[in-house]
Amino acid sequence: MNFDGVRILVVGDVMLDHYIAGQVKRISPEAPVPVVSAAKRWSVPGGAANVARNLVRLGVDVAVAGVVGQDAAANDLRAALAAEGIADGLAVSPSRRTTCKTRVLAQGQQLLRLDEEVSAPLGADEADALKKQVLSLLPGRHAVILSDYAKGVLLESASGCNLCQIIIEEARWLGIPVLVDPKGSDWRRYAGAHCVTPNAGEFDAACGLDAGLTLSRPRRETLAGELRSRYGIERLLITRGPKGMALFTPDEAPVYCRAAVREVADVSGAGDTAIATLAACVGKGLPWAESMHLANAAAGVAVGKMGTAPVSIAELNEALREQADNPKLFSVQNLVEKIEEWRRKNETVVFTNGCFDLLHPGHISLIRQSAAQGDHLIVGLNSDASVRRLKGPTRPIQNESSRALLLAALSDVDAIVLFDEDTPFELISALRPDVLVKGSDYTIDNVVGADVVQQGGGRVYLARLVDGCSTTGIVRKIDNQRDVT
Repeated sequence: MNFDGVRILVVGDVMLDHYIAGQVKRISPEAPVPVVSAAKRWSVPGGAANVARNLVRLGVDVAVAGVVGQDAAANDLRAALAAEGIADGLAVSPSRRTTCKTRVLAQGQQLLRLDEEVSAPLGADEADALKKQVLSLLPGRHAVILSDYAKGVLLESASGCNLCQIIIEEARWLGIPVLVDPKGSDWRRYAGAHCVTPNAGEFDAACGLDAGLTLSRPRRETLAGELRSRYGIERLLITRGPKGMALFTPDEAPVYCRAAVREVADVSGAGDTAIATLAACVGKGLPWAESMHLANAAAGVAVGKMGTAPVSIAELNEALREQADNPKLFSVQNLVEKIEEWRRKNETVVFTNGCFDLLHPGHISLIRQSAAQGDHLIVGLNSDASVRRLKGPTRPIQNESSRALLLAALSDVDAIVLFDEDTPFELISALRPDVLVKGSDYTIDNVVGADVVQQGGGRVYLARLVDGCSTTGIVRKIDNQRDVT
């Protein structure tokens, strides 16, 4: 999965998230509060800017538009956006301060949050300046996100300028989908959007329900239909925390997906990750239901991180791989990234390969000997086409998915990667393992890829063979028994 060439605009309430981290060792003598010995300070883009940050980490070309003040926080935010490679479409207000949230952390826990902000609609000049920025950035985008944090940027201005409606109408004229992360119970400003993504509480508020009310699935679907009809919204995607997500689309059955089961470190920022991933997928042209599943996977990664930390394309691909039928089966690109992760820990990578058509004791012996040579074992598996060329038209007996699944069941195997060539030379050249393993019926001189591994400082190990074990022999024995009967 990649989002090369996708261009997205984010508009909304930008913020600066400032963190102070330290240790608590005593209680203040002045009041019953912990004393934090500050050890580290840092700042990152927050609010709508955090949505943009998530997008750029996915490989999307991003611009963000919002309003900042004439203050140090605005300078810090601009610098942070520039460092991330995010195009700056920020309008400056002489009367508003830049929204800044300062979080104090100790022992991995948040102790305090201090908010510096103005929560009010924009003035006439501010609204006009932001509108000009947005309209200049809109053409050529594949999607627009309206990120509403209820600070006033997306409310109707004092002069009557309804920025949400201006963006939605212009985007529709340009054929650009608009996705909204909403706030509040009045969604009139979002009318005509392609998709609105409330969490469960925001959905309940928009429906006029009491907080925490348990809804049956039919009741939720009815209310979702009423909301869409009331505001002319094409789709509604409800993020339901540990219960996953639900997508409601006209003339189609609702689609539900479960949340990925992960240890939750911090839910802040998960909504930003979800709508960023959803928009990236929609901008790429993926179907909405598939886009929801990808957004759900990304949100699952986000809640496992402390603070408003974005999810990278590598982390998303890893999460998708873990959710697949065979989590040990990698693409070459993803496996190269995994190997880099292992090497950062000074762990040794071992590689062996084969067809592994019918697993037998000889295969198990090879796997065990290979695994003993290092920390992580990668098995290169001949694809079905490769096996046919090597073994004949009646092989393989089991297809590549089945063979990979059986290998994945072996605890000694850490990763499996398919290759379509007759030999694994190109694969070995891409992976550059530390140890290359083949059977002792080879010599080091005729082991494919031995020169590549040795030139990189690695070594070749020749594994002991188990007498009388081969898939060809097993197939021949079965055929002979069939002939006898």
